Amino acid sequence: MLRYTLKRLLSLCISLAVASVVIFAVIEVAPGDPAAFMLGMNAQPETLAALRAELGLDVSKPARYLAWVGGMLTGDFGTSYTYRTPVIDMVSDRMWVSLPLALYALTLSTLVAFPAGIYAASRRGQAGDIGVMGATQLGVAVPNFWFAMMLVLIFAINLRWFSAGGFIGWDKGFFAGLHALTLPAIALALPQAAILARVMRSSLLDVLGEDFMRTARAKGLSERQALWRHGLRNAMIPVLTIIGLQFSFLLAGSIIIEQVFYLPGLGRLVFQSISARDLIVVESVVMLLVFSVIMVNFLVDLAYAAVDPRLRSRT
Repeated sequence: MLRYTLKRLLSLCISLAVASVVIFAVIEVAPGDPAAFMLGMNAQPETLAALRAELGLDVSKPARYLAWVGGMLTGDFGTSYTYRTPVIDMVSDRMWVSLPLALYALTLSTLVAFPAGIYAASRRGQAGDIGVMGATQLGVAVPNFWFAMMLVLIFAINLRWFSAGGFIGWDKGFFAGLHALTLPAIALALPQAAILARVMRSSLLDVLGEDFMRTARAKGLSERQALWRHGLRNAMIPVLTIIGLQFSFLLAGSIIIEQVFYLPGLGRLVFQSISARDLIVVESVVMLLVFSVIMVNFLVDLAYAAVDPRLRSRT
C-alpha cells in the first residue's frame, strides 16, 4: 500500500507541475494588457509604466511564473489587480459557498443515484428498470441551467418556499445557509444523479454475471444477499471514478448555476476576473481548482486500493 501511495503522489506532483505551466502559458498569451485595461486607452506612458511596475508586469514571464509558483507554495496567491485585495482572502470568502454547494449537490446526487441504480439492476428488463432508465435519460438530456430556472419559477416565484438567488451567509445559521443553497444544489445534482445511476446499474449488471456471484448463489445466498454482500463492493470502482469526477466538476464547473442564482462562489469570481483582466486572480483560482481536481483523483485512487486489494498487489 505504501508503494502504491508513493507512486500516486509522484503522479500528483508531476500533474500539478505540468498544469501550472499550462495555466500560466495560456493566460499569459491572452491578448491585452491588464494595466492598459485598468487605466483606459488615454493613459500616459509614464503612468502605464508605473502601474505595470507596481503590478509586477515589467519583469520577464519566466520570472513572473517562478514568483507565482513560489508564492502559492507559501500560501501567497498574490494581490488582485482590480480590488487590491489578497487573492487568498477572496478565494477563502467564496470557497465557503462553492465547497458546501458542491458537497450538498454530490450528497443529493449519491442519495438518489445509488438506490435508483441498484433498483434498476436488480430488475433488469422489467418495468422498474425501464422506468428508471427513462428518467435518467431525461435527467442527462435536460440542461441544468434550464432546470435551475424552472426551480426558481416554481419554488421561488410561485410557491415562495426559497429565495430566487443570493446567499445570506453562514453567520445566519447552518440551516439558513443550507436552505439558500438547496435550489442550486438540486439543479446541479439532477444530471449528475442520472449519470451516476446509469453507471451503477451498468457496473452491477457486469458483476452479477460473474462466476463468483453464481457461486455465492449456489452456496445458498438469495439474490438480494449476494447482491449486497458481494455485488456492490465489486461494482464500486467505476462508481467511485464517476463520484470523484462529479465532485471536481461540481466544485470547478458550477459557474452557470452560480450566475443563475447570483451566488458569490468561485465560478463567479473567475468570470468577473476574466472580464476585468485580473490575471493573477484567474491564474490562482484556476490553479486551485485544478489542484482540487487532481487531489480528488488521488483520493479516488486510494479508495480503489481500499475497495480492491488486487490493485495494491499489482504495484
